[in-house]
Amino acid sequence: MALLLAFLLFAVLMLAIGYFGYRRYARPARVYEQLGGEATFITPASGQMEAGEGLIVKVIQQIGEQVPIDPADASLLRRDLMAAGYRSENALFFYQASRVILIVVLVVLALIFRPYITINPILSVVIPIAAGFLGFFAPSLYLDHLVSARNERIRMSLPDALDLMVVSVEAGLGLDQAIQYVARELVTTHPDVSEEFQLVNLEIRAGKRRVEALRNLAERTGETELRKLVAILIQTERFGTSIADSLRTHSDFMRVRRRQEAEERANKVGVKLVFPIFFFILPAMLVVSAGPGLLQVFKYLFPLMRQANTGLQ
Repeated sequence: MALLLAFLLFAVLMLAIGYFGYRRYARPARVYEQLGGEATFITPASGQMEAGEGLIVKVIQQIGEQVPIDPADASLLRRDLMAAGYRSENALFFYQASRVILIVVLVVLALIFRPYITINPILSVVIPIAAGFLGFFAPSLYLDHLVSARNERIRMSLPDALDLMVVSVEAGLGLDQAIQYVARELVTTHPDVSEEFQLVNLEIRAGKRRVEALRNLAERTGETELRKLVAILIQTERFGTSIADSLRTHSDFMRVRRRQEAEERANKVGVKLVFPIFFFILPAMLVVSAGPGLLQVFKYLFPLMRQANTGLQ
């Protein structure tokens, strides 16, 4: 019986691995061979909300569509979702549905486990309310984390993108062609910057002015360093100065600033280590160094003190 159960578990595991390998590697590789090569542009983050259009996804989307929301709040949420890399039309509905589902799940779990957690009647009322608030604010906090993480990736990849853009401009390419070349070359190493630059190029090809497309780039991401880069490009185009010199200077400035930020963080390490040393390392050192002496004191001194007290009595 145990051998049969082990065989069944092994068969289920092999079927699961085989199915995952076929859906994840074999089938995309077959489609890639039929297409005949690599696409010119890949957007790994833009399809995250559209993958797996099944029944569950449709139900979640319908739940999100039924949630009322103010148009101003919807505009702000769409901007945050775009900054996080989610540009699908259904991204807002998925966000609203995730908030509703998380509230319901956490409140139900709080009601189920409430008798096992506490017997205080006040806490029995506070816990479900706190769970509801947690479900309401958790998606917003997670979205803020995604936005900050993506902005950090963009900021760390900008010097490499600027260096490549400088080389492209000095090789004779125009700014639009340089942006397109950088977007194509950085798809694998820096996909976030590549995606943003490709969107700028698509907007320019669609008929927008370059200045407007660059401003849209700054508004989409909200990254400070990218805003500075956009301002430099706009000023360079307005006054007719050298684009290569401006980009090279800005790239050097960003590297210097990154080194200064690293030095600042390194200088703060000593201050930040005070509290872990005081609360965790110092007690252990005291136990190791003073522990044997204290044991000897407890072993010999206290009996002598008791004997002295009994002799005086």
